[in-house]
Amino acid sequence: MNPRKRQTAWAAAFLIFALALVAGIVRLNAPPATVGRLEHQQQMQQRELQQRFEQAAVMLHAKQYDHAITALHRVLQLAPRLPEAHVNMGYALVGLEKYDAARGFFEAAIELNPRQANAYYGLALTQEAGQDYESALGAMRTYLHFAPADDPHRTRARSALWEWEAKLGRHPAGTEAAAVPTAPTAPPRP
Repeated sequence: MNPRKRQTAWAAAFLIFALALVAGIVRLNAPPATVGRLEHQQQMQQRELQQRFEQAAVMLHAKQYDHAITALHRVLQLAPRLPEAHVNMGYALVGLEKYDAARGFFEAAIELNPRQANAYYGLALTQEAGQDYESALGAMRTYLHFAPADDPHRTRARSALWEWEAKLGRHPAGTEAAAVPTAPTAPPRP
């Protein structure tokens, strides 16, 4: 390396070191009130996030889907990478029969957390609504794979599998009596 380039490299390295040192000094000398305000702001955002999420869950269970969507929009502004918020938004949209929009939220939740069982359940519902029974079967089987053994929605999921397989002609004639009856149940808890 020629002397001029070496001198430039040393000057750049020194400048980077000096900037890092100044940044560290500024951070160490920041008044405690500034740090306290930042912590307070973060705590307030976390409280709002929890409050809005809980409100949305209550509204979902009360079938007030429009209100749940409003609360979930704020949740997603505060925590855009929270898979549970995407799942709940998907279920609110399913409640309004907006299956294409719901599918996008379930897929986003799965992308954020590939083991998010209730996202697969919701995805299966949207695919069933579009009469894509093959995809619905795959999503519901994935739900059953990830759902805990004591999950109360497993029975409904198995029943849905049976129904979709029957629609695809995979059960011999006369075997409908062996199917698990389909009792109406709520989707998995958000």
